[in-house]
Amino acid sequence: MKKVFTVLALVVFTLSTTSCRETTQQKSEEALEAVGNDIESGLEEAGDAIENAAEETGEALESAGNEIEEEIEGTDDMNENDDM
Repeated sequence: MKKVFTVLALVVFTLSTTSCRETTQQKSEEALEAVGNDIESGLEEAGDAIENAAEETGEALESAGNEIEEEIEGTDDMNENDDM
């Protein structure tokens, strides 16, 4: 009777250990997938931010170039008047 109880206890222990491992492994995989999704989302947001910053910088440079060009043209007009 003692041997049967010991064998039965070992079988139950083995099954519970195996079940815990599978649950732990599944939870680990789900956690890794969630982290991967978070990283992917963060990278997409960073990419969008970089694109927006590049567009804004380009627009600012174009605007500054236009202002400089207008100033140069205004200065040229003033210099022409001085020559007369």
